[in-house]
Amino acid sequence: MKARVFGLTAALLGVSLLALGAAEARPLKWAAAGDALTIDPHGQNEGPTTSLNQHIYESLTERDHTGKLLPLLASSWRVLPDDPTTWEFKLVSGVKFHDGASFTADDVVFSYERAMQPTSDFKGYLTSVEKVSKVDDLTVRIKTKGPNPLLVNNTSSIRIMSKAWAEKNNATKAQDFKNKEENFAVRNANGTGPFVLVSREADVKTVMKRNDAYWNKAKVPLEITELTLVPIKQDATRVAALLSGEVDFVQDVPVQDIARLKSQPNLRVNSGAENRTIFFGMDVASADLKGDDVQGKNPFADKKVRQALNMAINRPAIQRVVMRGESVPTGVIMPPFVNGWTKELDSFPAVDNAKAKALLAEAGYPNGFSVTLHCLNDRYVNDEGICQAAVGMFAQIGVKVNLVSQSKSIHFNLIQKNPPETEFYLLGWGVPTYDSDYIFSYMYHSRTGSQGSWNATGFKNAEIDTMIESLSKEVDLPKRDATIAKLWARLKDETIYLPIHNQSLSYAMKTSLDIPVDVGNNPKLKMVSFKGS
Repeated sequence: MKARVFGLTAALLGVSLLALGAAEARPLKWAAAGDALTIDPHGQNEGPTTSLNQHIYESLTERDHTGKLLPLLASSWRVLPDDPTTWEFKLVSGVKFHDGASFTADDVVFSYERAMQPTSDFKGYLTSVEKVSKVDDLTVRIKTKGPNPLLVNNTSSIRIMSKAWAEKNNATKAQDFKNKEENFAVRNANGTGPFVLVSREADVKTVMKRNDAYWNKAKVPLEITELTLVPIKQDATRVAALLSGEVDFVQDVPVQDIARLKSQPNLRVNSGAENRTIFFGMDVASADLKGDDVQGKNPFADKKVRQALNMAINRPAIQRVVMRGESVPTGVIMPPFVNGWTKELDSFPAVDNAKAKALLAEAGYPNGFSVTLHCLNDRYVNDEGICQAAVGMFAQIGVKVNLVSQSKSIHFNLIQKNPPETEFYLLGWGVPTYDSDYIFSYMYHSRTGSQGSWNATGFKNAEIDTMIESLSKEVDLPKRDATIAKLWARLKDETIYLPIHNQSLSYAMKTSLDIPVDVGNNPKLKMVSFKGS
């Protein structure tokens, strides 16, 4: 009897304590179509991965939801007056990692060197860097191979790890994701960010708690006490979870459900443009394709074939039917946010199936050909639907497409393998630096140790490579912009990629939340303030 009374007393005490703390508890469940591929901050340069990791790890700088560059772990920066090849960053004092260790210049040097390793997917940001060095505990210098006036634009993407923690846990090498390598940092984390990793179940859920010792908490609301990311691949299931109250915020709202969700009195839908273009890539270099029905030739190697495919894509129809108006058709793999974009480059050919068939015939394919297209089904807005629509459009000019649709974790590996294991594929590309050099370096430069890591087309041109490499050293900005314009003119004419549209985004949430669409689709949840509920 005494035991039962004691148990009841303890239970009542627990209820009273829960009631006292209820006003402070602000959990948020965040649903997305796909999960992060890794927690290693230098393992995968991929949207949902960086979207999650930014809540745990931080960079020298950050971008707000409009794309504006702001200081973060660095309080200020400058190019040295007597040395135009050296940037100096002053670090914020008093910053602590989640394990309580102090953040210093040693951690910055270590993290940048780690991000420059061959296995890192972030090395393309730092191709101009010659050396990163410590001046004192709160000062770091980055020396570039030549003057690079735009280096600071790249710093928002390089997350800072604790050197001591990485050494202690044998995680000093960046994860080699494409070869399915694991290290301690893949499932464990120790950053300086607003949230601390509690548990990680890949493709199930990731739980984080508020970092109550967060160094920057005086400048951000940081009202979420527990943040849980729940990947829900199926559109209907993701929407149902929001409608039922199972989740509070949906990052990837299916276009077909936007109007329905807007009509719900207890929900809010915010929409906006994303800094991302969706397009098809082709193997333009191989002598023969494995996945086609043409023996001894590669149809994609002929520019006339690429031009035919380009004019077969009915972009306005994809915008209207597949995307329900939530996209902007384009003729270049560069969104308008990016330095180098022009209306002329953005133009695309009108649909002309007769002319497309004529071009195929001139190229030696009067009856068309068949080919395999690899597509994702869990990454971009209606990605599989885009591919299905394009398959029908290509069929109208005699190109028969075998569609293989799969998860991004498989799809991206096909593209990044060297040599690639796909000959025709869908991809989306955001530009976190807001400069064309980022696109050129990753998507058009030939594959080297540090550049061209996402160029699965096989396109290789020594003159183009040299022009691209000059961009990170040119201090005369008008001259640099002229080189960018020349590059785009040549590359658009080559039709290495088939641009489709610039993606638009909608976020849906309970009315107690008002999360603006982030132009990089990296919602900044440390900025969340709960409204009234």
